[in-house]
Amino acid sequence: MNSSRLGMILILSGPSGSGKSTIAKQVMARYPELGFSVSCTTRQPRDGEKEGESYYFVSREKFAEDVAADRFIEHATVHGNSYGTLKSEVTERVLNGTDVVLDIDVQGASSIRDLCRKDSLFRKCTEFVFITPPSPEILEHRLRSRGTETEESILRRTANAREEMTHIPEYDYLIINDELEKAVEDFESLYRAFRLSTRRLKGESFS
Repeated sequence: MNSSRLGMILILSGPSGSGKSTIAKQVMARYPELGFSVSCTTRQPRDGEKEGESYYFVSREKFAEDVAADRFIEHATVHGNSYGTLKSEVTERVLNGTDVVLDIDVQGASSIRDLCRKDSLFRKCTEFVFITPPSPEILEHRLRSRGTETEESILRRTANAREEMTHIPEYDYLIINDELEKAVEDFESLYRAFRLSTRRLKGESFS
C-alpha cells in the first residue's frame, strides 16, 4: 500500500484463450502489491478453479439480487452467463493506494469507460489493456488444446473473439501474445510505467 498515491485500476480484456489470465498471474507473482479483483459469475467452475480466487460462483438469483442492490461497478452477460465486478473489490483498495487488476470482457470495459466519464476517481485511476493472440486461428487452436470446451462452445467463443477483437482501437494499449514470455515482459513493462504516472498522486478531492 502507498498512501501518497491512489491505486490503479488495470482493465485487462481479451478473447477467451488469449492468455490474459496467465499473463496477469505471472506479473502479480512478481509484484505482491498488485492485487486481483475477483469477479462474480453465474457459470459453473472449470477444473482447477477455486471459489473466491478464480471467481465468486453464484446463482442467477443471487446475481440478480446484487444487481438490484447496486453492488456492481459493471456487469454483463457473456456466452450465456452473467459476470460482474463488485464495488467492494475495487473502490476501497484504490483509495488506500493498492493497485488492482480487473480481468473483464469488452462489454464490462465499455461500462467502466462510461463510469470514467462520470467519476473522477475512476477517470484518474483506470488504464485499459487488450491482450490478443496473433490470429483467430491460433486462438481456436488454443481453445481446442484446453480440452475443456465442447465443439459448440469452441465455435461460439471463436466467433465471439473475432467480434471482440474489433474493439481493440478502444483500448489504450495492446499486447499480442505470440510468445508468452514476451507478452509477460510487455505487461510488466506497462505496469512499471503506470506506477510512474503523476495522474494518481494525491492532493485533491476525488468525490
